[in-house]
Amino acid sequence: MSDGPLTWHQHPHRSAVALPAGSTDAHCHVFGPQAIYPYAPTSGFKPADAPKEALFALHDLMGIERCVIVQSGCHGYDNRVVADAIAARPGRYRGVALAPHDTPTAHLKALDAQGFRGLRFNYMSHLAPGADEAALRALAPRLADLGWHLQVHMEDSLIAPMSACLSELPVPVVIDHFGRIDASRGRNQPEFEALLRLLENDHVWCKVSGTERASRQEPPYADAMPFALEIVQTYPDRVLWGTDWPHPNYRAAPPDDGDLFDLLAQIAPTPALLHALMVDNPARLYQFMEVEQ
Repeated sequence: MSDGPLTWHQHPHRSAVALPAGSTDAHCHVFGPQAIYPYAPTSGFKPADAPKEALFALHDLMGIERCVIVQSGCHGYDNRVVADAIAARPGRYRGVALAPHDTPTAHLKALDAQGFRGLRFNYMSHLAPGADEAALRALAPRLADLGWHLQVHMEDSLIAPMSACLSELPVPVVIDHFGRIDASRGRNQPEFEALLRLLENDHVWCKVSGTERASRQEPPYADAMPFALEIVQTYPDRVLWGTDWPHPNYRAAPPDDGDLFDLLAQIAPTPALLHALMVDNPARLYQFMEVEQ
């Protein structure tokens, strides 16, 4: 194990939730090994390795067959670590890249051939800033031409200010971790209302991952459950779920991923909602259906 804080639970319990065939972890990361894939020199976050083999073991334990690995800021724009993990499970794993907004289309096409299907921009105080609105408007048609989507990770205070731009983009937009809302502030908070208004746009999707981050409680994170459930019930065809393994920059000791899988019984409490969340929606957005299984 490399130097740096260990961000993942090494012995998660197996969830009691029976996942449907083709279930997808639509948001996770891999770190290192740093001897092969060093961290970006500018990264202020340098965790211990969380290699693809550990991720694969978690997925095999929980019954996850498909996966979308999101490039981590600690690796910067060097997406090789994600490409390596995708190549190890061809057809079953996809990626979301980090790259500058003015990245040449030829480079995006090369990433597409490796299995990437989207580009992520961060708007969080602890991460390198994302592209401004003008840059997003210029980039969006190029992403659309590739069949990609734009993934946005933003602080809850930015949901309303960014909504006008995101609502007008000609490309699917995925909001990470249901906008990083603070569940302790209650259902009627303006940030959550702004998120729901944004989701009224048919091209805007939402990841209901990160309930453990929205919550200010210990497992089972009861204060965050109503938010995730309302989004899943209201927009069942545009929701996604992921573990966020290996839980970078989490506020406390790493959560037991078995606890997070157990929450799916509350987030998507009917077979139809669970199938849409875990199988149908990710298959459409990440183009798993085009791959012969």
